[in-house]
Amino acid sequence: MTDSLNKISDVAVDPDGEFKYILVRVKVKGGTDHKDVVRGTRSAKYHNQIFEKVSPAVESLGLECTCLGGGKMEHNSKEKKLRVFGESTGYGKADHAVTVEKLKAVFKDYEITME
Repeated sequence: MTDSLNKISDVAVDPDGEFKYILVRVKVKGGTDHKDVVRGTRSAKYHNQIFEKVSPAVESLGLECTCLGGGKMEHNSKEKKLRVFGESTGYGKADHAVTVEKLKAVFKDYEITME
C-alpha cells in the first residue's frame, strides 16, 4: 500500500451513542491498491453527510473513495460494546461482517455484534 493509504485510519467512530456509519473504499487514483474504512458520527442526520466529510479529506491526499454502503452503530464505551445494524436508504446496506472485522482490530477488548 502507498504511504497515502496508510495515512487514512481504518476506523473513526464516535465514542458513545447510536449513530449512522458508512463503509468506504479508499483507493489510489488510477491504481489497484485500496483499503476499506469505517466512519460513523452522531452529528450526521443522513449517511451522505458522513461521505461529504470523508471524500474531500481523502482526495486531498491524492486518493479517491467510494461508499460501499451504510448502516447504524450503537457504541457504549463504558460497557465496551458495539452493535452494528441497519442500512442506508441512499447507499444500501454495508457489509456488516467487514465492518465488524475492522472494529475488532481497533476495539480489541470490546464485545462487538451485528444484526
